[in-house]
Amino acid sequence: MIREILAAVLIGLGLICCCIAMYGVYRMDYVLSRIHAAAIIDTLGTLLIFAGMILLRGLGWASAKILLILAFQWITGPVSTHRISRVEILSNPDYDKHCEVE
Repeated sequence: MIREILAAVLIGLGLICCCIAMYGVYRMDYVLSRIHAAAIIDTLGTLLIFAGMILLRGLGWASAKILLILAFQWITGPVSTHRISRVEILSNPDYDKHCEVE
């Protein structure tokens, strides 16, 4: 009973983080600002949702698979975000109009 409630709270907090981040993605007007808002989904949102799923499922093979998915997401998410932002900076000569970069 307590495990299910705690899992529901973690999944709910993860969904709230994802909804706030999605609002930030649609609200921001420049691609680097959108990437910054979307990084919340990659890190905190997936951690909370997957932690709730692991807690709900219990320890076993399914939890190990969820942990592997979480590790893969945490390794590849920041790398891909960084590469997309580097391409934007290198391909857009007027990026300094949108953000304060020295």
